[in-house]
Amino acid sequence: MQGDAAPWMIYCDGSAVPNPGRMGLGAVLTAPDGTRHTLSLPAEGRGCNNEAELRALMAALQYAKQRGATTLVIHCDNSVVVEQLAGTAVEPFLRLAPLFDEVRTELRSFESARLVWIPRHRNREADALARAAVGLMPKSPVPAGKRRR
Repeated sequence: MQGDAAPWMIYCDGSAVPNPGRMGLGAVLTAPDGTRHTLSLPAEGRGCNNEAELRALMAALQYAKQRGATTLVIHCDNSVVVEQLAGTAVEPFLRLAPLFDEVRTELRSFESARLVWIPRHRNREADALARAAVGLMPKSPVPAGKRRR
């Protein structure tokens, strides 16, 4: 990682209900000193899950920048978003291309910003914040008897 600054850790998620539909944005940001910040916001307009994910990421980036963050490690459970932003996706999302460009520009404005794909079960808090923004309850965890050991 570039720079000497300890990174802000960001977990972000978006939700569209139905898909496409109303969008909710959720993020959990942890500053280098351990201070936690959460975002749970409804987005304007209607959109799909991928758009909600991008808008949640953009909201988290702007929030972190306003608080002086220069180095980020961002966790996202949407492989499409991660692949598109990394430039490894085969087919671009034409409808969302301007939003992807906005997010890329914002990412480049930081000294260092690394985007990491994580499985959905490791992003539950951001998911719950995104769902709450559109009036939904958090998804139920897998019952204890159904969990893999």
